[in-house]
Amino acid sequence: MDSHGQDEQRVVWAVVGTEIGPLMLAATRDGLVNVVFHASDAVRDRALERLAARLGGKPVEDPGSPLLAEPIRQLRAYFAGERHAFDLSLDWSLISGFNRQVLRTLASGVPYGTVVGYGDLAGRVGQPGGAQAVGAAMGANPLPVVVPCHRVVESGGGIGGFGGGLETKRKLLALEGVLPEPLF
Repeated sequence: MDSHGQDEQRVVWAVVGTEIGPLMLAATRDGLVNVVFHASDAVRDRALERLAARLGGKPVEDPGSPLLAEPIRQLRAYFAGERHAFDLSLDWSLISGFNRQVLRTLASGVPYGTVVGYGDLAGRVGQPGGAQAVGAAMGANPLPVVVPCHRVVESGGGIGGFGGGLETKRKLLALEGVLPEPLF
């Protein structure tokens, strides 16, 4: 328990409507811990079960939580075209090892309005030839949009894969003013 009588691992969550559909945001005292695409009831319930299993305790719906206020504000500004970089505390506890290294490099080194190839990103983390491993890291990203895995594309110009669906990836890249060529 902390000085306020709250469990230190408390996870709060809310669903926020966006131009790409509902996103579920979850946060701990350490920061934003999870962003989930297409947060229908079933998707949300599975995500909450995973969070409870990984972080302990039952996540609490609390859209007014101070832990979620800034992530919600910044995501709304991003989708309104008013924010090009996130300045949020992130809780990286759902990802580790190589995947965490790749995602941190992505978050700090691939700015709004740009894209990077899977192979290029692998080279940036010291694993030339590790494009498939980078793809796996993108698929394991617990913080999409904020940690911009949508900015990672095939080096030959294809859009590549995306856990949120290719249409969502296209919308995010269009929002940022860059779509890879060829589009399909």
